[in-house]
Amino acid sequence: MKKNLVFLILLGVTAFFLPNIVLAQTITGLVANVVRVIWIVATAIVIIFWIVTGVLFLSSQGDPGKLTTAKHSLFAAIAGTILVILAYSAGVIIENAILFGR
Repeated sequence: MKKNLVFLILLGVTAFFLPNIVLAQTITGLVANVVRVIWIVATAIVIIFWIVTGVLFLSSQGDPGKLTTAKHSLFAAIAGTILVILAYSAGVIIENAILFGR
């Protein structure tokens, strides 16, 4: 069962990345396409983190243990958001430095 699940996940990832790799005519196009896909996936993960955090806060109902878990989730969501934004910004800065010499 686990082998089938891993195979399906790899098949899905390959089907998601393969068109972007094939349609890239140059290395820079390939890198740009891969970065675009990673940016979309990272953004979706951050949105899911924020939704889970909201649900945890709503379901805590004043219970100190659940509230602590929700606070930890909030800090993780904030850190993840900052990390994704910084990673994207670093990618744009490096891309501009390589392609345009700025």
